[in-house]
Amino acid sequence: MMKSDVLVVIGVGGIGMAIARREAAGKIVLLADIDQKKLEEEALGLRAMGYEVETIQTDVSSIDSVNKLVEKAVSLGNVLQLVNTAGLSPNMAPVDKLIEVDLLGTAYVLEAFGKVITRNGSGVQISSMAGHMIPDLGLEANKALATLPVEELRGFPMLQPENIPSTSYAYCLSKRANQLRVQAESLSWAKRGARVNSISPGIILTALAQHELDSPVGDTYRKMIELSATKRVGTVDEVANLAHYLLNQESGFTTGSDMLMDGGVIAAIKLGLITF
Repeated sequence: MMKSDVLVVIGVGGIGMAIARREAAGKIVLLADIDQKKLEEEALGLRAMGYEVETIQTDVSSIDSVNKLVEKAVSLGNVLQLVNTAGLSPNMAPVDKLIEVDLLGTAYVLEAFGKVITRNGSGVQISSMAGHMIPDLGLEANKALATLPVEELRGFPMLQPENIPSTSYAYCLSKRANQLRVQAESLSWAKRGARVNSISPGIILTALAQHELDSPVGDTYRKMIELSATKRVGTVDEVANLAHYLLNQESGFTTGSDMLMDGGVIAAIKLGLITF
């Protein structure tokens, strides 16, 4: 009997669910999130559309929790697609929690699923344009963030809270690490005949973005929108369109890459048109 193909979506926010709806047809969808209530609500919505959906509460900052997610995914069939959108914004948590979830959590997920992803499978890690906002970290730091085993990475001096000046920098650093980790993991995933890439969205119209717009950094966000090339926010469906390309064989030559989709914000920053 042929095994079912499984789509794993971690994080049931706006971007995660937009990708789930785009990719769910013909697959078992395994939704994972730390918020059990929201997880069940989103699963109910997908089931009402006729999709086959399973759920599991998951904390990506816990390796045990991630391992249980992997076990559940494998029990359902061939793990064909992984989408990880789990993360915290700078105004949602202190420095140490941001590093635990956004940086170490991503490393856990990519490493664990790289061991079970099926041939011709693919993964998408949702990073952020924030990863492009800080200077190059240097060869030693880049290599450590990309390749150190997670437990060693946890003790890396650069990642200790006393060495991180703010939650904003912790977020930028985490997203840069996501991009570096995807590059390195693409070589491991390739041994299984699979690919993995990251998407670095700019300001996307989601509840999380609204939280930031309503926060003390809201004026900075509005300035970035006003001075960007497109002068607007992006949509979750636009992110899902790019994820669809990366998750399927049309992008068979693309792996270990980061796709910046920010409406031109980073270009304006690099040209000095946006300053902080």
